[in-house]
Amino acid sequence: MAAPPTVAPHEAHPLGHGGGGGNRIVCMWDGAVRRGSHSAGGVVLMTPQRDVWLVKGVHFPCLDDPMVVELLVLREAVVWCLELGLSEVSFEGDAKVIIDKINQADVRNNRVGAVLEELLQYFRSHAGFSVRFVGRRSNRVAHSVARKALPLY
Repeated sequence: MAAPPTVAPHEAHPLGHGGGGGNRIVCMWDGAVRRGSHSAGGVVLMTPQRDVWLVKGVHFPCLDDPMVVELLVLREAVVWCLELGLSEVSFEGDAKVIIDKINQADVRNNRVGAVLEELLQYFRSHAGFSVRFVGRRSNRVAHSVARKALPLY
């Protein structure tokens, strides 16, 4: 199945190409799991003023491990930002364990080590990228996108 369409409320990058001018795009991400079925993720790009710019839903068939889903959604978010040519992005999510592992460069978990290592490489090679924890309440927009994406598949 094809991925859901990306919705773009604005035609152009809100900061100009590459996110210049010292302003950071905010990328909120979250996963949603339907046990025994499948999972989905939501990625929301916002301007520095917290206006929604782009929204994307992603689907992961036959996957019901919340930690793996959160990691894959973050990887999807990072790749999407790179494809858009963004260079200054603050990735914000509510998966504290994952965010701590990335910020501490801890890839010891065999189950998700390969994906963590890939994410670490992205963050090491893009100095303008950062990842930080925000509570669920702050991440509700991305969570809503992820939940809405579940019944689409």
